[in-house]
Amino acid sequence: MSAHTENTVTIDAPLDLVWEMTNDVASWPELFSEYASAEILAREGDTVRFRLTTRPDPDGTSWSWVSERTADPATRTVRAHRVETGAFAYMWIFWQYRATDEGTELRWVQDFEMKPDAPLDDAGMRERINRNSAVQMRRIKERVEQRALTRTAD
Repeated sequence: MSAHTENTVTIDAPLDLVWEMTNDVASWPELFSEYASAEILAREGDTVRFRLTTRPDPDGTSWSWVSERTADPATRTVRAHRVETGAFAYMWIFWQYRATDEGTELRWVQDFEMKPDAPLDDAGMRERINRNSAVQMRRIKERVEQRALTRTAD
């Protein structure tokens, strides 16, 4: 079995700013509400390997894993995957950026499969990812739009 999610947000900011802010993995704890830390482990060209650690769940549990992402500035796309898969059999992530009349469209696509002994099945994780993606995309939209306004005022 496998699962697929796709979520999109339009950010009222220039594509270059959205690209810059969302690809600065080290700053993700300020950009995303779910991450307590982002540790850069290695960089090679446009590829970065990093460890993310979440803020504690209500029960006090934090999660941590290593991922790798490769940004392609020419196509304004990013391909990523979990290196340490945890409860996932695999997790592949695709980000796409597109300039529109309203600003920049940011699209996240995630394809994954949960391991048989995972606490959630594929459908349960798809629902959780879709719910959390909406929260995180709203937060990113707010943060990037704030920065765009600050840059315009300068």
